[in-house]
Amino acid sequence: MTHRVAVLDKELCQPKKCGLECIKYCPVNKSGADCIILNEQIKKAQIDEDICNGCGICVKVCPFDAITIVNLATELGAEKIHQYGLNSFRLYRLPTPKKGEVVGLLGRNGIGKSTVINILSGNIKPNLGKYDNPPDWDEILKFYSGTELKSHFEQIKDNQIKTSIKPQQVSQVAQAFDGTGKELLEKFDERGVSNQLIKELGLENSVDRGLKELSGGELQRLAVAVAVSKDADFYFFDEPSSYNDVFQRIKVARTIQNLSKIGKTVMVVEHDLTFLDFLSDYIEVLYGEAIAYGIVSSVMSTKVGINVFLDGYLPSENVRFRDKKFTFDASASTDEFQEENEVITYPALEKKYPSFSVTIEAGRVRKGEVVGIMGANALGKTTMMKMIAGVEKPDSGNIDKKVKIAYKPQYLQNEAEVEVVSVLDEANENPIEGSQEEEQIVQPLKIKKLYNKSIKNLSGGELQKVAIVSCLLQKVDLYALDEPSAFLDVEDRIAVAKFLQKFVRSYGKSAIVIDHDLQLMDLISDTMIMFEGISGIEGHATSPLSKSDAMNRFLRSLDITFRRDEKSLRPRINKLDSRLDKQQKETGNFYYK
Repeated sequence: MTHRVAVLDKELCQPKKCGLECIKYCPVNKSGADCIILNEQIKKAQIDEDICNGCGICVKVCPFDAITIVNLATELGAEKIHQYGLNSFRLYRLPTPKKGEVVGLLGRNGIGKSTVINILSGNIKPNLGKYDNPPDWDEILKFYSGTELKSHFEQIKDNQIKTSIKPQQVSQVAQAFDGTGKELLEKFDERGVSNQLIKELGLENSVDRGLKELSGGELQRLAVAVAVSKDADFYFFDEPSSYNDVFQRIKVARTIQNLSKIGKTVMVVEHDLTFLDFLSDYIEVLYGEAIAYGIVSSVMSTKVGINVFLDGYLPSENVRFRDKKFTFDASASTDEFQEENEVITYPALEKKYPSFSVTIEAGRVRKGEVVGIMGANALGKTTMMKMIAGVEKPDSGNIDKKVKIAYKPQYLQNEAEVEVVSVLDEANENPIEGSQEEEQIVQPLKIKKLYNKSIKNLSGGELQKVAIVSCLLQKVDLYALDEPSAFLDVEDRIAVAKFLQKFVRSYGKSAIVIDHDLQLMDLISDTMIMFEGISGIEGHATSPLSKSDAMNRFLRSLDITFRRDEKSLRPRINKLDSRLDKQQKETGNFYYK
């Protein structure tokens, strides 16, 4: 027996622009029943899950990819925790909070992580799938009798549990509070730890400024500090690494870990696997189909949980939730690039601003090569990218202007009332639909279903993928991408990294990538440029180094060591002061060989 899930993306469903193919071709409709109808009130299609036979014809004929039909095992139906409405997202099972531990939630975007946070924090009352007739608390508690979650919901019901949430969109914090960082912190500091947190999170130079003047990274760390300073039983952190460099991510991780050390219950949603690995005691994987349904796995150790996610297979439940596993290649060779195949060479460069200066050692980028740029924030990485791209003029050193460069900036604008397809047409200089580029770039990165969406309505992850694709569609020699991982989930990060490397090699192009996701940089780079110096005052960039030399130097500056996971070959941070950590530091091998 199967349990049917039919979900309609109301934003994509456009009955005025189509021939109502879903209604016309539905075999159940042809037999005289009303399986798919047009809801006259909301002017959208409506699917009756009880009589739908799961044939999937409507999914194939919908010109806007608005319908998802999935058949799930019947027993899952009995574990439905919440459904937002007819033909909308539903969540099965919940993760179990653990006192004195950090539980990491790992899964794609749109698969229910925010729903989990809202339910466990008491913002949403679970309706057990009965959206038209929500159950009362007695029924919910009966549903959870005999489980650890029962007492959690009893505390929510009696208003006895206090939760503190660090939201995903930190920009909203700046819009909601008109004052300085210090004023915000003092307003919420119930534990008397604001001064300690300012020091721990490197906010000394930020807290006296107004929130609207702070950078993304400063706002992120301030939001973490505010959440940590509240006196709560239960702490949630939704993507605490965004906008922060690796040094700042480690500080954030240690601050969050300190909460679990004093017996607090902590949950973290995060897409940077290195950071999640370093931070979590346990992992719960969320899988399913984005915007259709999400299922929460049982709890696993951090190592097992991350490997299960990369494998796409849950052995404990015998469920395959992705058709391919992600692997990390053990090779990091830079010998295959021919010296004569240089795409760009640049001399030593210098740029001075009133309060900041950056110097860059001479270097080159070769055909088929991806050069990774690593280093703390505010050292001039973006300035270097802009000088090479011809957007900024260096004070000394001249760059060969003959090289054509496409630049994807760090901060993306989404105010435009323009459809995605016209943005891609412009980048491609030709209509994208039916073109060779659509097959080579758009389809592998799975953004075709966004064609008719307005740029203004895209999520952060969707906007990032559109920006990456429109950069790669340009006919140039060198692609410069600034923070392509921001807002992307783990699967998309790995897919983008692997695609970019393949694209550059197959078409004899070159790329420069700035990012703070260590795993992504390890996966994508052939050579690396290190930025060192004093943030916001002076920066210095090395010439391109071999990956192992650069990573060793960078990890030494972070005082962390990497090993390879024996199963997935992914890089893993050794726990501080563990046997392996001490051993690698003694031999000077901060990076695995």
